[in-house]
Amino acid sequence: RTDQQSCMFSDRTQGQAGNRGNCRVTMGYQLPSDAADSVISLSWAQDTGGRSTMEDSPMRLKTALGLATGLVAAMSTTTLTAQTIEEITTAAKAEGTLTTIALPDSWCGYGDVIAGFKAKYPEIAYNGLNPDAGSADEIEAIKANKDNKGPQAPDVIDVGLAYGPSAKAEGLTQAYKVATWDEIPESIKDADGHWYADYYGVMSFLVNKDLVQNVPQDWADLLKPEYAGQVALAGDPRASNQAILAVLAAGMSTGAAPGEAAGKAALDFFKALNDAGNFVPVIGKAGTLAQGTTPIVIMWDYNALAARDTLAGNPPVEVVVPKSGVLAGVYVQAISAYAPQPNAAKLWMEYLYSDEGQLGWLKGYCHPARFNAMAAAGKIPPAKVFVAGAGV
Repeated sequence: RTDQQSCMFSDRTQGQAGNRGNCRVTMGYQLPSDAADSVISLSWAQDTGGRSTMEDSPMRLKTALGLATGLVAAMSTTTLTAQTIEEITTAAKAEGTLTTIALPDSWCGYGDVIAGFKAKYPEIAYNGLNPDAGSADEIEAIKANKDNKGPQAPDVIDVGLAYGPSAKAEGLTQAYKVATWDEIPESIKDADGHWYADYYGVMSFLVNKDLVQNVPQDWADLLKPEYAGQVALAGDPRASNQAILAVLAAGMSTGAAPGEAAGKAALDFFKALNDAGNFVPVIGKAGTLAQGTTPIVIMWDYNALAARDTLAGNPPVEVVVPKSGVLAGVYVQAISAYAPQPNAAKLWMEYLYSDEGQLGWLKGYCHPARFNAMAAAGKIPPAKVFVAGAGV
């Protein structure tokens, strides 16, 4: 998976939780019309080795950044059909299948979350499509399968925050409110139930300490000559929210105000990084970091911490939350308006927003949407309290 929408923390220092429970969503940004033409131009393609590479043809980040920080206000009145959990469960078992998309096991603890759902509902076959897809790919999968009730049509999506309102506006989602709806913060859910936040994390650097002698502590450090040919994004910025917001966070680190100024500064920063020869046009993962292809990868902290656990010291790595431009990203869940198995989709949502599902994400180093309510109710085990960048 290569993605998210933004949430910015105030009064936060590296390794401390700061105002993590009160992050505010950055909205209303539009990139200036000439920004993409005046700064970085990127193009990604797959080479024969399966890696993403940069080519000469230009790619505009204008649309991607605009989507990442400009949410659509498309609210409507929706009537929800009342069903009991028992009725949904019975209908879901009769449907017999759940189809998801873009959910790799290593992302936010999804491997254990999926295993938990399968163990609880063995009558429902789990069909996971394209785990390496990004948010834009998920939306396209719904569009491409509107008239297809087969296994390639996703029932549910897990996308960056900006994609929730836009998908609703395009008629691609259906409304459903889980039993724990009231514990999801109002600012990160659609009032009609078309989309709702599930978890968020903080942008970080994953660093191979065998190859990087001086671990960078902030965005400006990445421009230093000592990091030539070492810095990579964890996704294609045309489709990956994770990559889009990594670029935006770099702009914020320059001191530019969130919004248009930060967007332009972001493009300027990555142009400078590319001109310096420090940017590596390969999608960075744990494997490319270990091989030395991408010794420094910019990614969500939960992905970095999961990679650290997977690598298990070979090589030794460090996860750094940069000192400036601290950016967090929220993902949202939604049910496809064309879901072949709508009841299985609803049951999946109920599981994700149950205590069990939320603790599963917490175990995967993510901060779940119901964290504050669960903590207040004493439902968060002390050993599971999460501090971004610290991995405790």
